[in-house]
Amino acid sequence: QVQLVESGGGLVQPGGSLRLSCAASRSILKINAMGWYRQAPGKQRDLVARITSGGSTNYADSVKGRFTISRDNAKNTVYLQMNSLSPEDTAVYYCNQNGVLLWGSEFSSWGQGTQVTVSS
Repeated sequence: QVQLVESGGGLVQPGGSLRLSCAASRSILKINAMGWYRQAPGKQRDLVARITSGGSTNYADSVKGRFTISRDNAKNTVYLQMNSLSPEDTAVYYCNQNGVLLWGSEFSSWGQGTQVTVSS
């Protein structure tokens, strides 16, 4: 099983910025897609942003122009730069990575979640 470790969440004022990181353990041959999802209290978990192995990205309409997803393949890490944050962005953010392990098995793993709270 691939373990994902998230970091970077916290409390920020409206209009502020945060950068989330999600690093995977090293028993990986290839990572295909990487993504960030979020879940607010009482709501379902929704896609925020996704990036493929080729670097193609897609974003939820609500974050376009404010959030940027990127990846460092050498570090098996995906990032989410969040700017112009609003209270509506408050949620637990989860990363997801899927790909192929060194011994050929496929995997799809989730991070433990990191809280992002936007409040004055």
